[in-house]
Amino acid sequence: MGLKQTLGRAAASNVPTVAPKLTSGFVRKALHHAIHGAGPLKPAAEAAASYLADHDGDVEAAIKAAQLRHAQYAGAQGLLTNVGGIVTVAVTIPANISGLTTIQARLIAITAHLRGYDLDDPRVQNAVLACMMGPGEVKRMLKKKTIPAPPMAIATAPQHDPELDVRLSNEVAVDLITRVMGKRFAVTVSRRVPVLGGVVGMTADGWATWQLGRYAASELLARPKKAS
Repeated sequence: MGLKQTLGRAAASNVPTVAPKLTSGFVRKALHHAIHGAGPLKPAAEAAASYLADHDGDVEAAIKAAQLRHAQYAGAQGLLTNVGGIVTVAVTIPANISGLTTIQARLIAITAHLRGYDLDDPRVQNAVLACMMGPGEVKRMLKKKTIPAPPMAIATAPQHDPELDVRLSNEVAVDLITRVMGKRFAVTVSRRVPVLGGVVGMTADGWATWQLGRYAASELLARPKKAS
């Protein structure tokens, strides 16, 4: 684990002080918004259909387009929530984490839908959350037996495990907070030049989202279509 991640994970333990509303509950709320839509944000299935139509039914092209678009979304919110003085940290950390959670969950949900998974299935929802951790964290959790299997196996498990809902929500919350707080290690230095802080946030969030999109696409392989 690098210095930024170490500092971020240590800082995550102080989240109730820095951002008291950022508990595991916000992860499930963000997942709900990602799947079902909220405000101008279309439901994931509807957005997936639009990407598919724009690319003449080519699923893989639609997934790549969704990855690029959501990386842009993440970059934009990373810019907006990282511009300003250090005194704005208490306000921008919750906004950054909430926005990033919804954007990344939506991208993975779109990918899952395009690959033939049912987004109303709680097993699939848990797989979306597992993908949000990224390959490194998934390997760590598998080694510690925090989760029973990789994302695709979770999505296709024989039955739903309600206890896994809680474990994954907690782990995703800590992981997201760790990453955002770790990013502050770089951003805090760059905040001496406010716009530079925004650029650092934009690059970090956009890159992380694109990587998670690729990881989800590599994990959630296409499911065979059911015979009609």
